[in-house]
Amino acid sequence: MSLWIPITIAAAFLQNLRSAMQKHLKAVMGTTAATFVRFGFGVPFALAFLVLLHFGFGFPFPALGPSFLAWAALGGLAQIIATLLLVSLFSFRNFVVGTAYSKTEPLLAACFAFLFTGETISLEILIAIVTGVAGVLLISTARSRLSASGVADALTSPPALVGIASAAAFGISAVAYRAASLALGGPNFIMQAAVTLACVAMFQTAVMLVWMAWREPGVFARIARAWRPSLLVGITGITASACWFMAMTIEKVALVRALAQIELVFTFIASVIVFRESVNRAEIAGTVLIVAGILALLYVA
Repeated sequence: MSLWIPITIAAAFLQNLRSAMQKHLKAVMGTTAATFVRFGFGVPFALAFLVLLHFGFGFPFPALGPSFLAWAALGGLAQIIATLLLVSLFSFRNFVVGTAYSKTEPLLAACFAFLFTGETISLEILIAIVTGVAGVLLISTARSRLSASGVADALTSPPALVGIASAAAFGISAVAYRAASLALGGPNFIMQAAVTLACVAMFQTAVMLVWMAWREPGVFARIARAWRPSLLVGITGITASACWFMAMTIEKVALVRALAQIELVFTFIASVIVFRESVNRAEIAGTVLIVAGILALLYVA
């Protein structure tokens, strides 16, 4: 089994935990603060991981060139926007469907990877990705009428548009992160991912601190009151990000993000067990398509 596969599955599982905790925090402190804690409370852990790799394992620090900095900044800004949009989705529909809207990302990421870096994928992989995305779209329309107009209404509703925008921003951030990590040129994929993660996390934290101080200074008190769950979101989110960065350093973004759709299976579990939300047959059928797409992807990759 290729190393990127278990790393991606671990990232998807951790991301699901982080999303579940962010959903709770959004109700407590609002969208902006719930978005910030993912980055701000994760920075110490990102730096600790970098220090461990350098002083504990002897990995040298790579040089940070202008190409790296540009890609890292683009990825960081795109991820902030994507996370704000994703967290805001929790206000529209149940946890499963709200998350599903953002899962059109693999197709969009494949397009952005081709446009930005010239990265291509095979027809077989594209078919596997389309199968998984079809499952996501089935889930997203599962509670609408099955007529053409019902599907059209669901896909053009505010939640769908926000979800697609979130997916596009996540796709751009993923492509940018891979480009940034590869721009470092070494010493190995773990250190490249750790350096990229630490730089991006610090940049994102600085950007959001400035924004909150300017536009929403009241959120700092809410964050301080909920520092314990915020800390859990931070460490879970940064650990998930470390896995994502490592996987995307050693494999194409489209493949990593397609396999990441396994998160929706974890989401179903969280939805039923944690949030006590119901799922219907169409949502189950959508999950089957997602699993089929993942299995096909693993077979041809």
